[in-house]
Amino acid sequence: MTFNAALTGLRAANKDLEVSGNNIANASTVGFKESRAEFADVYASTAVGGGSNAVGNGVRVANIAQQFSQGSISFTDKPLDLAVNGGGFFVLSDAGTQVFSRAGQFGVDDQGFIVANGGARLQGFDANDSGVVGGVLNELQISTNNIDPRQTSLVDVGFNLDADSLVLAVRGNSTTSDGTDIGVLQVGGTNQPNGYQADTVDINGNTLSIPSVANLSASDIAAELTSVAGVTAAATTVANFTYAPGGGGTVINPGELSINGRSITGTTVTEVAQSINSQVGLTASVAAGIISVTATDGADLVFSVAGGGSGLSLDVDSGTTITEGTAAEFLTKGGEISVNLDEGVTFTGGTGAVNSIFSPLPALFPFEENTFDPSDQNTYNASTSATIYDSLGSAHVLSMFFVKETISANPPNTWTLYVQVDGQEVGDPDSLAVDPLAPTRASYTVRFNADGSLDTVNSDPILVSNWQPLDASGVLNGSLGPAPVASGGALPIPVPATSSNFQIDIDQATQYSGVFSVNSLDQTGFATGQLSGLDISESGAIFARYSNGEALILGQVALADFANQQGLTPIGDTSWVESFESGQPVIGSPLSASLGAIQSGALEESNVELAEELVSLIISQRNFQANARTIETANEITQTIINLR
Repeated sequence: MTFNAALTGLRAANKDLEVSGNNIANASTVGFKESRAEFADVYASTAVGGGSNAVGNGVRVANIAQQFSQGSISFTDKPLDLAVNGGGFFVLSDAGTQVFSRAGQFGVDDQGFIVANGGARLQGFDANDSGVVGGVLNELQISTNNIDPRQTSLVDVGFNLDADSLVLAVRGNSTTSDGTDIGVLQVGGTNQPNGYQADTVDINGNTLSIPSVANLSASDIAAELTSVAGVTAAATTVANFTYAPGGGGTVINPGELSINGRSITGTTVTEVAQSINSQVGLTASVAAGIISVTATDGADLVFSVAGGGSGLSLDVDSGTTITEGTAAEFLTKGGEISVNLDEGVTFTGGTGAVNSIFSPLPALFPFEENTFDPSDQNTYNASTSATIYDSLGSAHVLSMFFVKETISANPPNTWTLYVQVDGQEVGDPDSLAVDPLAPTRASYTVRFNADGSLDTVNSDPILVSNWQPLDASGVLNGSLGPAPVASGGALPIPVPATSSNFQIDIDQATQYSGVFSVNSLDQTGFATGQLSGLDISESGAIFARYSNGEALILGQVALADFANQQGLTPIGDTSWVESFESGQPVIGSPLSASLGAIQSGALEESNVELAEELVSLIISQRNFQANARTIETANEITQTIINLR
């Protein structure tokens, strides 16, 4: 029995050496899992049992156990090099047979399938056109076709409008009122009435009393009106006269004329006009020998001619001629008052004075100053732009302009949004218009709550329904055209798009005190693109990157786990197949249940520890030598018995 026990020991030691040698040989094999020889003792069986004093009959190899511990992960620059960090196996299809592996050295074959070195195809879950992964297990395939363009149907922009922005446009109503054109005042005479009588005027609920002063100038009246909030009044006084010696064109005694106490010089009519223009608050122009003098501040004009000469005459447009030689002066009173009322300010006539300033009440004409002009940045408070795409994938520039409106009690915090595409006015015009598709300026009202958040109830939905995409030369480029609301082009916009209509979503907009800023900007369109690379996430999702900057999900790598990994049957190429002992595979997505994560651009190295294997070699060698020594000793004992005489 000694020889037999020693022989089993030699066999066991040799098997241990084989296992260690195989581990050492595959120390650099990606995804390799080391094995361990497990031994059990052997006893001879008898019909009645051996009792407690039975002697063993050697050793046997009970199992070659695979060790599925995690191997080290090394990084590469190849996106299809995959490592499993945690539990699970890659699922492969090899000529219809399902095999499992931890080796993630994958590539793409001539048909676009992801394959291992041996040609087995990697399996996973496909993604639909919307990027949703699911369905049955399938062989993963990478399409190298260009990605189709997608038209922009939604622009999602989040921004902050400065609550401290100024209202740039001035809107309201305007009217004018004329006083007496001219009155003549001889030296020592009396003042002429100016045509403005005392009255009370109701402006936006405020009663303004106009003083009853006979010689009150137009500028004084304008100042009274301007004192009311929301009212701007301006006054001018104009007088026309000829000033020449008998029509000869040359002034004989220059310096004898004064206007409002300021001396006017010049030897010709033109020089006299130039002298008037040099005076603050006065302007003059010459036409057909007649000088027109304007007091830009609305003050009365007092003309004085010194006496002592002859031949010089001053012919006033009222028909009165003042001749040099007799000191004289004339007074132009009255003038024109222009009144502008801000938007929302009402104007009501007085109590009925027949010749009062505004009785009867003159017509009010709407006016707007500094109106929005996209070419003049002084007419809007803020702007931003984004690139959008038509159905052919052509890029276009979407511009958005923000104009703050007059602040009123109801509703406050109001802005107007204007939209352009490639400089073309677009929007959502009245569908009942003669040509609702024509590029017309359309505006959208944007209102904010008192806390700065968007008032979604009172703000306009922003739908652009009249955009006709043009090429660089301004000609229709053949892409999808607009669909007016009257033709069914209302929100929501269908997917895929059937027209060039698109929506601008500003739900994330705010109005806080601070500079204008764009916090987020996204849109749903893109141009056509070529495949430029692949990315694989920890969850196994395969993203195709394209030259247009887009990324689409092509599918998801699947992993499989087993109730008893030790029961898997190795078949070579670092692969296993299921067996009765392993149980059926549980296939799922990475990072679910007991399955680990996928590391792209990395490989799992062998889990063989060379130092341990070298020590195991020494132990196996020692065991082999010891068992050989047992045989040698048993042989010597046997020889001794044989040599007995």
